[in-house]
Amino acid sequence: MSWPWGEEGERCYYLNELYRAENGVAAHIRRLLQGRLPWGTFDPEKVIAKAERQSGIELSLSQRGALALALANKLLVITGGPGVGKTTIINTLLSILGTGSLKFMLCAPTGRAAKKLAEATGREAKTIHRLLEFDPHLRDFKRGASNPLQADVVIVDESSMIDVVLMNRLLAAVPSHAGIIFAGDMDQLPPVGPGFVLADMIRSEAVPVVRLTEIFRQAQSSMIIVNAHRINRGEPVVKPSGPDLSDFYVVDSRRTEDIQRRLLQVICERIPERFGLDPLRDIQVLTPMNKGVLGTKSLNTLLQEAMNPRANRKIVRFGTTFAQGDKVIQLVNNYDKDVFNGDIGRIVFVNDEEGQLGVQFDERDVVYEAGELDEIALAYAITIHKSQGSEYPAVVIPLSMQHYTLLERNLIYTAVTRARKIVMIIGDPKALAMAIDNRRASGRLTGLARLIAGNSEKSTR
Repeated sequence: MSWPWGEEGERCYYLNELYRAENGVAAHIRRLLQGRLPWGTFDPEKVIAKAERQSGIELSLSQRGALALALANKLLVITGGPGVGKTTIINTLLSILGTGSLKFMLCAPTGRAAKKLAEATGREAKTIHRLLEFDPHLRDFKRGASNPLQADVVIVDESSMIDVVLMNRLLAAVPSHAGIIFAGDMDQLPPVGPGFVLADMIRSEAVPVVRLTEIFRQAQSSMIIVNAHRINRGEPVVKPSGPDLSDFYVVDSRRTEDIQRRLLQVICERIPERFGLDPLRDIQVLTPMNKGVLGTKSLNTLLQEAMNPRANRKIVRFGTTFAQGDKVIQLVNNYDKDVFNGDIGRIVFVNDEEGQLGVQFDERDVVYEAGELDEIALAYAITIHKSQGSEYPAVVIPLSMQHYTLLERNLIYTAVTRARKIVMIIGDPKALAMAIDNRRASGRLTGLARLIAGNSEKSTR
């Protein structure tokens, strides 16, 4: 399928599935922008003031303006970095609209992101696949245009992770009378799949957008948040000075051997001793790539030997040794087992005779047969891409010039914003500076922004 849309009229070619998905997303967005507000009309000043009294939170002028815009539009994008109050706006909006008979549905692309949304709002939140009732036997969703969601308001978190194909299926299932709110950070890594729908909605200038930039006072003391915003602006990070504990550290190491040695030291000794965090449960290594000395495969072998050396029950499958006590990650969605791509657990039993493993995910045990072990991988170290939508108490990030093809601002920004309590970057200062300075991957080749704006030409075959 070809379509002339470029700045100079150049012809662009699509796979049919992506062409249909992109056109579908644009059509559904235009559809959902139309019609009456499902919650009726409010006096924003009055309802926002009432919500402030009930919550005991004093909102900023920018937050009040964001809420007024949300109350006046059926479709809205809320975007901004960490510490700018996205969750506060969503919770305040829920408190204003949740007093009537409206039916809310909350969702996110991954299980971890859905869990975080549920904890932040106190309401049930599902993965998009669960919301759309994915049938693993039919390999399709039960919810769609002919069987829409029974919802008046849909809230979608971590929207930057949603590719164009999944977004098309989600929007098709949202009834025309409903309102929908997308929350996300367009400066994060784009989706693993094709497209960058959140960014295209914002760039279209046809969708109401709330851009939050103000870091609130309670977040200003966090060097993680301060440095995340500095990285996003292309500025060097601020390193801690003095003897006091910080939540953000940079350890300069140029040689890969030194990076490996210091990484082991901070994970096994420094962070546990100084901050009281558990090396296995609380510390996550995030690295740019799978291959190489500082890739996930090498680091997982190194960390497995250091952190789980006495395991005597083991299985070797697909070139990986799995042992009791190992930290593992689920690589694909498995609806039969109720585990999803990105879920991290710990191996609690190994039956080497039967080739079985038992993995505990959030207090729930899941059994894997020998032929299913390609669904999991060691997770002492994972790629930054795999960490999207997740949070960890402490994040350790090895950086080297060996990673130069992947050293980009949104990559390091995404890694830093995965941490709640501690970030430690161990690596070559030149690699960190290159990553902060490089914005080349911030765009993708799509025609969606033009389609949403409604000023594209008709397609041709």
